[in-house]
Amino acid sequence: MKRAAVPLLSLVLGALLLGAGHRSATASSTTDAATIHESDAGSIDGALGTAGPVRPGGDREAVKRKLHDEEGGTYIDEILLERDSSLARWPDRDSPLAVWIRPRSNIAGFDTAYVDRVKSAFRAWDDVDLPIHFRFVTDSARADVHVTWIDHFKDPISGRTRWTRDEDWNITNADIVLAVHHRGGEQLDPDAMRAMAMHEIGHLLGLDHTTDSSSIMAPVVRVRELSSEDRATAQLLYSLPAGPLR
Repeated sequence: MKRAAVPLLSLVLGALLLGAGHRSATASSTTDAATIHESDAGSIDGALGTAGPVRPGGDREAVKRKLHDEEGGTYIDEILLERDSSLARWPDRDSPLAVWIRPRSNIAGFDTAYVDRVKSAFRAWDDVDLPIHFRFVTDSARADVHVTWIDHFKDPISGRTRWTRDEDWNITNADIVLAVHHRGGEQLDPDAMRAMAMHEIGHLLGLDHTTDSSSIMAPVVRVRELSSEDRATAQLLYSLPAGPLR
């Protein structure tokens, strides 16, 4: 019998950019309506994906074997630890995810260059060999993903991603909020905004934080490009079915 739907609301608090002076925290809580997940804002294995993806509903033992064989050069183990041995991801799709980015803001200091830098961040992930791609739309009502702006967060973070999943752990929609200023008042420059956006898009795709400071998915973002581990982890995640491994 198919289990009842338990929608997941994943609230991913974006990491800090180096220089903000604070580290982000991780917490989780449960409500009657949904489970709320909160976390702050080597080289690619040459054999990665050669065994082919394990399709949804496939043998869980086969999934575990694939993880064992291909987890080298990734931080998939950290994601499984954070998610209680479960994986969340967008289902494979024929059409790109529609992304709407708020084109302007009245926030003091808002730089219109932010919009292009956020688009560049999506393109960086688009270049990773995943079954998920992005296209930009001008009508927010037609978007699967919305990117908006805030002056600053009360928490020591610079971005926040919120997504929901269905009962099969497939992500169904998502929203990203990016801060123009750090909590202390410092404004993010366009390159820092691109790095912050890449971090949040990683959360959007289903990635979580890693202790590897050379990764864009580190809790405190110190880099400006995706690492080989970022790419390999996303590729491994999207070669596996969503859902619990237990």
